[in-house]
Amino acid sequence: MKLIAGLGNPGREYRGTRHNVGFDVLDVLAARHALTFRESGDIAGAEWRRGTDVVRLLKPLTYMNLSGAAIARVLAYFKIDVADLLVVCDDVNLPLGKLRARASGSEGGHNGLRSIADSLGTIEYARLRVGVGRGDERRELADHVLGRFSPDERPDIEDATVRAADAVELFIDHGLSNVMASFN
Repeated sequence: MKLIAGLGNPGREYRGTRHNVGFDVLDVLAARHALTFRESGDIAGAEWRRGTDVVRLLKPLTYMNLSGAAIARVLAYFKIDVADLLVVCDDVNLPLGKLRARASGSEGGHNGLRSIADSLGTIEYARLRVGVGRGDERRELADHVLGRFSPDERPDIEDATVRAADAVELFIDHGLSNVMASFN
């Protein structure tokens, strides 16, 4: 069993923001495979039967900074090994639309990744970062990540979310090293 956790913030006011790219990638997968998310407490989850494997898609509804507790709880409940976890999130340090997969590493200033590392007690978990760009350096970073994409940026980020969904499927079928070789 694998767990794919997309990071974002719950609520209509955050839809389409840079910080919700992780949710957007899971939405692409759900649409592609006719999956339905069901809300239960502080999570929205979908079960995806893929061959003989079961994949769980998870959107923590705890807000970005508290994502780790929900992810750790789902891992424990379903007895999923951390090696079978992939976290999908935005990254302001990557150019718009660029993907980067890693097996471990620091949070790089991302509060959602920091929460996960704190809750799991390790930075040794796979992550797929989707570049959302930094934008104007004079603008507050929080305003940037909670802002929506401009009309000029939409085609690039829509393409990136589709490629990220492809990367998730490659992770499920062939592992992270193949994702890194194909998408980094």
